Amino acid sequence: MFVLELTYTAPIEAVDVVLEAHVTWLDEQYAKGVFLASGPRNPRDGGVILAVAEDRAAIERIAATDPFVGAGVCAYRVTEFAATKTAPELERHREAPR
Repeated sequence: MFVLELTYTAPIEAVDVVLEAHVTWLDEQYAKGVFLASGPRNPRDGGVILAVAEDRAAIERIAATDPFVGAGVCAYRVTEFAATKTAPELERHREAPR
């Protein structure tokens, strides 16, 4: 499982220009089963995405396709973790302790 932390690298006005394309991209990732939760940070200086993928390289490839990245308005920080405890709804993503 991965936590993707987005940090805006441009003024919010530049982010808003690409927001609709970013939301469409988010919807595509949800439809593929990659993203589990997402939303803006407070204050609105970036966002957070909870995701699943086969490995870090796959999640980095997906993040690189975000229209925010293409427009140069955000940077990603990717943190991988083992979800050894989950809510019942996320049980299929649970991992055995290492």
